[in-house]
Amino acid sequence: MAFKDLFNFKKDETTFVFVGGKGGVGKTSVSASTALWLARNGKKTLLVSTDPAHSLSDSLEMYIGPYPKFITENLWGMEIDPDVAMEEKQREIDARKTLTDKNTAMGLDLLSDQMDLASSAPGADETAAFELFMRIINNDSDDYDMVVFDTAPTGHTLRLLSFPDLMESWVGRMMKAKAKLGEAANKIKSIIPFMDVDEQQTAAELEQTKKDVEKAKKILSDPERTTFKMVVIPEEMSIYESERAIESLDKFDMTTDGIIVNQVMPDIDDCDFCHSRYKLQQKRLALINQKFSDKEITQVPLFKDEVKGIDKLTKFGDILYEGRENDEIHHEAIQL
Repeated sequence: MAFKDLFNFKKDETTFVFVGGKGGVGKTSVSASTALWLARNGKKTLLVSTDPAHSLSDSLEMYIGPYPKFITENLWGMEIDPDVAMEEKQREIDARKTLTDKNTAMGLDLLSDQMDLASSAPGADETAAFELFMRIINNDSDDYDMVVFDTAPTGHTLRLLSFPDLMESWVGRMMKAKAKLGEAANKIKSIIPFMDVDEQQTAAELEQTKKDVEKAKKILSDPERTTFKMVVIPEEMSIYESERAIESLDKFDMTTDGIIVNQVMPDIDDCDFCHSRYKLQQKRLALINQKFSDKEITQVPLFKDEVKGIDKLTKFGDILYEGRENDEIHHEAIQL
């Protein structure tokens, strides 16, 4: 199977592709080149960065920002910014907020129950960003054929993908508290930063939140709609971290179907250092083939220059997805 055959294109439904891996392995280059390749193949594509330390704008050499921005034909990009998402959430809260100092004082009477719930609540900025992420996943209008997520380094990405379970559990506790405490439960929200403090929020709204989270979980765990492509480099730390990450993704029922081995060196006989690095990488490549034998594996060479800008990223995508032989690939890497 060619690596490009891993992409599923479902009529009238958006397909989601996550690109992840250890920091510094080239996730953003792979994500951007993947999105460009899909767009050139006629797929209306949204490229989304979930990494708070955004490098997508740097990679594309244009400002992207927190809202969908047109990049080129069939391609839009956005960078989820927790601060901007939180500001928007705060404006929404302020627009509906009617609590007085008296309300707040009444809410403090429930301190022990409040603190128990608050201690398990996600952070305000992360939750606001997750709500935006969830809206992209749950968009029933299917505005895009493909959404490519350029993710943060492994730990942050796994936390993001654990949010559906965390939110489902937390909303469930809120619903139980509301049922138990009745109207008094509304005061709980006065000390929980990301919840809407409007007194009129009802159990029905919490139920809708729960349904939205369940829908996102279902989409993320559907291999026909969502897959994860892991980027590794031929080094032990990257390999073992990726192996652990895939095990964690399996627990979230997310399908990892492809391994992209980046920064592979050619054998240069007249350079002792290069030849030594090549031999070491060959050992690590054998380890990658062993560890990920059930995945589709492809290689991308180490380029002599930084892969930045649409032209170079487009060539990168051609090398990644058009399946040429290694000698030809390395020749193009040198020319790039």
